Amino acid sequence: MPLSRSWHIPIYLSPLRTFGKTLTRRYVSSRSVLAAGTRTPTPETVLDRKPKSPFFFDTGYALFAKRPSRAFPPPFLSLPSGSFSDPLSTYHRSRDRRPYVNGEMIRGITNGDDAVLVGENFIGANDGVGAWAMREKGHAALWSRLILHFWALEAQRDASMTSTASTTWEPNPVEYLQRAYEKTIAATSEPNEWNGTTTACAALLHYSTKGTEKRPMLYVTNLGDSQCLVLRPKDGKLGDIVYKTTEQWHWFDCPRQLGTNSPDTPKENAVMDRVDIEENDVVLAMSDGVVDNLWEHEIVDNVLNSIQKWESGEGGEGSGDRTGGAGGGMLFVAENLVKATRNIAEDPYAESPFMERAVEEGLAMEGGKLDDISVVAALCKKRKDG
Repeated sequence: MPLSRSWHIPIYLSPLRTFGKTLTRRYVSSRSVLAAGTRTPTPETVLDRKPKSPFFFDTGYALFAKRPSRAFPPPFLSLPSGSFSDPLSTYHRSRDRRPYVNGEMIRGITNGDDAVLVGENFIGANDGVGAWAMREKGHAALWSRLILHFWALEAQRDASMTSTASTTWEPNPVEYLQRAYEKTIAATSEPNEWNGTTTACAALLHYSTKGTEKRPMLYVTNLGDSQCLVLRPKDGKLGDIVYKTTEQWHWFDCPRQLGTNSPDTPKENAVMDRVDIEENDVVLAMSDGVVDNLWEHEIVDNVLNSIQKWESGEGGEGSGDRTGGAGGGMLFVAENLVKATRNIAEDPYAESPFMERAVEEGLAMEGGKLDDISVVAALCKKRKDG
């Protein structure tokens, strides 16, 4: 049975099922700091591979955790050597704090119970269900991270095997997610039993061909209530929303989720859309920590304002052309969006979309929703030799 998220109790005991209840919340100033970057770590062997797509993502991500992430347990994270009798050959791994699975570095980065992965043609934001922190052998962060890792790995391997100059290849992200789900189950089963559930949301950048012209095509896959939004900036502060995923819920605050005891599976419940996009479109992958605290127009305005500031020279040093947020601007976009979200999330008197939904359910509450906040911002660009 899937878990409700915010109140860390099983759904069959949740006060959310009782109308007229007043929700009480504690707002504690978090010691966590904003974390940000342009790409999440990638194995060195991947960096040497020649890209096949004529398009790529110019990226940035920013993160805020409501509480520190739990350390990954062995065997995903090597413990320091505890005995002089340990083989000397394990010394380098005992000092390596990067997590591994099946001999490969786990891609992405953990943010509380969330996980994000940021690459040149694949971005994703998964939201692990925090209620598992109260359960023995519960580790939602491990599940959200492993799903993303295996998902990206499956996409990469399929592209490597099937995409050649003489064949036309179309990605199948739902199948990749299904394989990732099955591999995560295997990796977290005996003797390494760890329970958890997570939403899943990712965008894979590919292309379509019309005659001799190649156009960017986005494959967006979603299961749960994380969100992917595609924005097309115009002159000034205007912009069009080209695409937005639709939330999937069992009921209020209980999204569709992959993992322990959940009936949801990628093949049965994931939704994949092909989206025709253009160069300089902005693609956002966000956990529900953003969309539960900011309304859609606030997200759009914040992104457009950040791009405009970046183009005018604000936001730090760039690398080349700053038009449309290029050259480092997506990092500035992601940071500003996380900061704006955090302001609402930590305000017990703010109005928020989550508060509005709760009131519609007959629940008396106010304020933002203190949650893990994860944002990946990506600008579609064409390679100079593409």
